[in-house]
Amino acid sequence: MKFFIDTAEVSEIKLALERGWVDGVTTNPTLIAKSGRPFIDVIKEIAKLTSGPVSAEVISLKADEMIKEGTELAKIANNIVVKVPMCEDGMIAVKKFTAMGIKTNVTLVFSVVQALLAAKAGASMVSPFVGRLDDIGSDGMGLIADIVQMYQNYDFKSEVLVASVRSPMHIQQAALIGADIATIPYKVMQQMTGHPLTTSGINSFLADWNKAQTK
Repeated sequence: MKFFIDTAEVSEIKLALERGWVDGVTTNPTLIAKSGRPFIDVIKEIAKLTSGPVSAEVISLKADEMIKEGTELAKIANNIVVKVPMCEDGMIAVKKFTAMGIKTNVTLVFSVVQALLAAKAGASMVSPFVGRLDDIGSDGMGLIADIVQMYQNYDFKSEVLVASVRSPMHIQQAALIGADIATIPYKVMQQMTGHPLTTSGINSFLADWNKAQTK
């Protein structure tokens, strides 16, 4: 299972890379706005940090504008993946990008049929938002299981990218279901390293060591 880090903060990406937690990066307009830096500058720097896929999102909503914008984004670096919202015009753009050899990530997916349309258009990755579904009382991880099964049924090549991750439990469930990728905030990556028994075990070992040194 591949881990992408969901951030536009270069400092977080560097920390995660040091720990071996990054196979790629996802960004969006909200994350880049929080960074307080120009969009293109952020994407260029991130693309240099990792050889893995870096999702850069178009902000246009018309197909011809998405295609123009995404084509320019793809020129930034070889590892850029153009992130496109799930909508009719988005599918036109994805189909065009696929024909051009430009990789795509279809975002804001909330149903199996949306994921089916994205795969048929040729999306490289499809991003269902599990946390947002959980927020409204729906079963986010159930959607992941259904999409994984559907893609297996028809041998679609699109990768299932679990997005809107809120906790390590989302990662555990996604891994057991067989999702291809999870994009994870840095703070959740940190949480994944912890367990109360690990902490107590370390403390116990240190206490025993200190006692041994005083003898």
